[in-house]
Amino acid sequence: MIDELRSFLKTSYSAYQAVENAEKFLSAHGFVPLSEEGLWELAAGGKYYVTRSGSSLIAFRTGDGPFRIVASHTDSPCLKLKEHPVQESGPYCRLNVEEYGGCILYSFFDRPLRLAGRVLRETEGGVRSEPFVSDLRVTVPSLAVHMNREVNDGFKPDRQTDLLPLLSLGKADLEEILGKNLGYDLFAAPDEEPFVSGANGEFLSSPRLDDLTSVYGSLLAIADDGCVGNCLVACFDNEEIGSRTRQGAAGDFLKSVLRRIAAARGLREEELFALLPQSFLVSLDNAHAVHPNRPEKCDPTNRPVMGGGIVIKGHAGGAYTTDGLTAAVVRKVFGKANVKYQTFYNRSDMRSGGTLGAISLTQASIPSVDLGLAQLAMHSAVETMAAADFDTLVDGLKAIFQTKIRITADGAEID
Repeated sequence: MIDELRSFLKTSYSAYQAVENAEKFLSAHGFVPLSEEGLWELAAGGKYYVTRSGSSLIAFRTGDGPFRIVASHTDSPCLKLKEHPVQESGPYCRLNVEEYGGCILYSFFDRPLRLAGRVLRETEGGVRSEPFVSDLRVTVPSLAVHMNREVNDGFKPDRQTDLLPLLSLGKADLEEILGKNLGYDLFAAPDEEPFVSGANGEFLSSPRLDDLTSVYGSLLAIADDGCVGNCLVACFDNEEIGSRTRQGAAGDFLKSVLRRIAAARGLREEELFALLPQSFLVSLDNAHAVHPNRPEKCDPTNRPVMGGGIVIKGHAGGAYTTDGLTAAVVRKVFGKANVKYQTFYNRSDMRSGGTLGAISLTQASIPSVDLGLAQLAMHSAVETMAAADFDTLVDGLKAIFQTKIRITADGAEID
């Protein structure tokens, strides 16, 4: 599966390509496309998917009983093009960009970046959105150490002057590169080839491990025919900028799909409301592994390691949705399936990051747990994980989809 994952990571430059690749995968596995604008007729045991804005996707299998949902995100930190991006600087042209998400900025210097995202083409009757990947590669050149002798004593990149990708020597016509369009959502995204490293080939390094390992792992799990009941995979855009968009977890995409599934299956709204507190949601986003060079940055007793299995993430302040019950459900399911797991908490004196789980619960209030894989260099242009952990993730997600889980007032029923 690692070779398939590497291909998905390589070609999913932005959320638009991630969803395009996901659609191809699901279609090849018999899932039927639906449209938000159309009417839905769903068969028992059917397999379907629907997209929103070209950058978010929900796939599901219809069945009986409560829902089991795995939610992840399709976007990753990178550089986003502004309008009128070509900026002349002496004999050069550069691209005027802004930071998207919380990048490790220095990691974006001197690397190949590819322009990708979507363009909006004019048609006779209106406007058409198209996923777009340019043949053009650009790079952000560092200032030589001879001109910045203090660079290794501490360098704080200026986002407006230091991070502009070099486009051309002489004038450049962006229309020749992008084609004629009425608008775009385009990114300069890392174009590094995913690679295996380590004495035993145990590490996988690639752009976008956070969070496309979760996206692809959830697709593999729901495509497995061992799934029982109502299974759903939600892949949201814009997690890296807070999820508060129409296609993000704070939008009504998940809530809308759940209501439409219920309606198409003949359930009254009251019956759906009764199902949601019995259901189970996995917020799936990668976690921080203990760093070999900086182990002191990790919690003393909850220190995930690469190769140690799926991480259960907790936080007293609610950055993660895990509580004692939902963690116990995961331990029970993973224990029966012989799936390795471990735990993560931040140091108590460090600010925690967050993910889409807590935000998605504002739209559909479902008992939830936060899981992920342990990785290094999160939000770098190239991140690192243990290759074997991906197989463990897929096994764990299959176990969740193949187990009947019903949350009750005093615990959970697990079959």
